[in-house]
Amino acid sequence: MLPNDVVLERHQTSFNRYDLPFLFPRQFASRRSSIGLPLAVSRRAEGTAQPALNKARIGCGNGPGPPRSVFNRCFSVSNCRILFQFWAAYVPCDSQYKDAVQLTLEQIDVIRRFTEQYHPRLTLCTSAEDIKSAYKRHQLCSLIGVEGGHSLAGSLAVLRTLYHIGVRYLTLTSTCNTPWADCSHADMPGKKPEHGGLTNFGKSVIKEMNRIGMIVDLSHVSVNTMRDALEVSKAPVIFSHSSAHALCNSTRNVPDETLRKLALNKGVIMVNFYSLFLTCKEAATIADAVAHINHIREVAGVESVGLGAGYDGINYVPQGLEDVSSYPALFAELIGTGKWSVDDLKKLAGLNFLRVFQEAERIRDEFRKANVPPYEDVMTPKPKENNCTSQATF
Repeated sequence: MLPNDVVLERHQTSFNRYDLPFLFPRQFASRRSSIGLPLAVSRRAEGTAQPALNKARIGCGNGPGPPRSVFNRCFSVSNCRILFQFWAAYVPCDSQYKDAVQLTLEQIDVIRRFTEQYHPRLTLCTSAEDIKSAYKRHQLCSLIGVEGGHSLAGSLAVLRTLYHIGVRYLTLTSTCNTPWADCSHADMPGKKPEHGGLTNFGKSVIKEMNRIGMIVDLSHVSVNTMRDALEVSKAPVIFSHSSAHALCNSTRNVPDETLRKLALNKGVIMVNFYSLFLTCKEAATIADAVAHINHIREVAGVESVGLGAGYDGINYVPQGLEDVSSYPALFAELIGTGKWSVDDLKKLAGLNFLRVFQEAERIRDEFRKANVPPYEDVMTPKPKENNCTSQATF
């Protein structure tokens, strides 16, 4: 057995992030029979059921990406070596100041219901201990993350409620600014930041996330927001699906200076396999993914790198890394560089993320022992233009 097979056999890999829930049409969110993976999307207009998202468009970008669900690929393979993944509960930015909270709850409902539908193969995990228990039972862990601070509607009460219903990480922004944080678009040529990073309320969001044990995710945010979050957070943070800016200067990638700060924070960057983030082009290979992983290791250390491919939310993938079944090939490439030991690969495969999760829980428990009350900061008044939310206060 090759070293990479040893790692995947004895320490199954985490696959940190899936965008699959957003592919389920909203009109089917309340119909359990329409959200099954084998027949995931119904085409009611045609009067027939379409197999497993074969007719669904995948995620971001405008290219002719392969019409596949890579989670469905993993789910159907008996020797799939994925142990746990975060499902991304994402809602579009145009829901901000409108129905973002409702849509987010509907996404979480979809995640929880298809996890229940495929129990015991899938099981909902909300703690590091749950992941360990699922590993012993040979189950695949479903964890929930929310992509985009606009899902909070500027309310720390909503943040706490999301935690109570199982959300364990929050991406501070998606592809739009929130009223309290700048997204990565602020770093694009010709763009100006709205806040210059985190506002005071945004810093309170980080503090409350630390207090309740929710992991801070800095993918999608601006460099200044990264800086502020790393300064404020007492717990390690993650980048759930980002790559190295030094190798591809997309604003969605992480500069070396920030990688060094991440190492001090003891956080983890989960490398994204979207070709446009690896090569800044539509074409990429497995060697390009290896280059990003190795660069991050060289700058931030082996403790700070993980895997966050972003499958089912990307339409340009590297040749040789088309889906999760390609992970053994990735590990073989890394072993072949002579830089990676089996213990190193275990950290990459999931131990680094598990450590972050455990540390977030440890810090949460410290806050509880100290009887630290919830943060009750109120965001400054929301803009009235294009704002459909109530302006009432209680």
